[in-house]
Amino acid sequence: MTDPYPPVTDQLADPEAAREEGRRKMDWAIQHMPILSELRDPFVADEPLAGEVIGMAMHVEAKTANLVELLADGGAEVAITGCNPLSTHDDVSAALDAHENISSYAVRGVGDEAYYDAMHAVVAHEPTITVDDGMDMVKLVHEEYPELIDSIVGGAEETTTGVHRLRAMDTDDELLYPVFAVNDTPMKRLFDNVHGTGESSLATIAMTTNLSFAGKNVVVGGYGYCGKGVAKKASGQNANVIVTEVEPRRALEAHMEGYDVMPMTEAAAKGDVFITTTGNRDVITREHFERMADGVLLANAGHFDVEVNLEDLEDLAVDRFEAREGVEAYEMPDGRKLNVIAEGRLVNLAAPIALGHPVEVMDQSFGIQAVCVRELVENGDAYGPGVHDVPDDLDREVAEIKLAAEGVEHDALSPEQRDYMDSWEHGT
Repeated sequence: MTDPYPPVTDQLADPEAAREEGRRKMDWAIQHMPILSELRDPFVADEPLAGEVIGMAMHVEAKTANLVELLADGGAEVAITGCNPLSTHDDVSAALDAHENISSYAVRGVGDEAYYDAMHAVVAHEPTITVDDGMDMVKLVHEEYPELIDSIVGGAEETTTGVHRLRAMDTDDELLYPVFAVNDTPMKRLFDNVHGTGESSLATIAMTTNLSFAGKNVVVGGYGYCGKGVAKKASGQNANVIVTEVEPRRALEAHMEGYDVMPMTEAAAKGDVFITTTGNRDVITREHFERMADGVLLANAGHFDVEVNLEDLEDLAVDRFEAREGVEAYEMPDGRKLNVIAEGRLVNLAAPIALGHPVEVMDQSFGIQAVCVRELVENGDAYGPGVHDVPDDLDREVAEIKLAAEGVEHDALSPEQRDYMDSWEHGT
């Protein structure tokens, strides 16, 4: 870049009004985020992150913003940009940029060049910790800023797709600093991926289209944790759920849960709504479009816009037009119209009225992010380069905070029970 990429405040016509609205959204969310609220007092009092620079690429909306502010109030300098061109809320980004310890470069609707220019601007702050959603920042640091790696304590990765990429990088011995796989810890995976993805994806599709799921055939591409959530919530809204899956044990699990399981080529002719959740490319392609019925809805709940092959769809179409805000209709030569929601991007964050996962769910995920960053600062030397599981005591810490906030009490092991579980000598 010849000129520094400007923060969001310099890109908005009325940044003051935007900041006020963004703060209003953040204030609403934090009322329903007891984990971040509980962590706030010790973070502010002790400033455990003092002296650190945190570079973040995340979905910049109200819930994320409360995590960012917590890290900044914990003593860190934070620079953030978006991890998806359509998931940023400009008003929230502006509210963050007003904080004396935060620089936000996230702007909604940017093209590929500006998307990466903003990421370069974050890395120019020379982060000592990275927090990613999708792994784009880790990749950028390794490929273009290797001189920073020795001063980076570590990182944390939020989502399934990012962890997959990190593990592949680790396998190739190319990941040169430690990164916590936040996505894979129970307090994230069991709630964010299942309930968050399921609820928010279906809610966004319904609000965008004003259509019901009841009685429709909903095809879920992939039966990982996200796919399980979409299938479960769609079934709960009286849809007929069809699952497509490449992994035989997951396919069997879906079958045993009572869903119809079949190849996508067969499901393509039956589905009314298609939701991809695989993290892989080309889940729905030309051969599937050719078999689909008039009026189907196509949505993606995976991180990148590669699951529904829009190049194939564009090639088949004789016309393309905006059928409704956030819905692009592709007309086939025979008159059928196939409707793509949110340009095939992450539907629960990229549609025009998308709000992402429910606040309470993201409170858990961002609580894990906060304690992982704290762990890197306090004990970073204990972790070598590569992907690391979140320490179980940190996951339990966040669970205990959540249970206390919900007023839920639970049992604990007695010393005798703990001894029994830790011993191999007890027999018949």
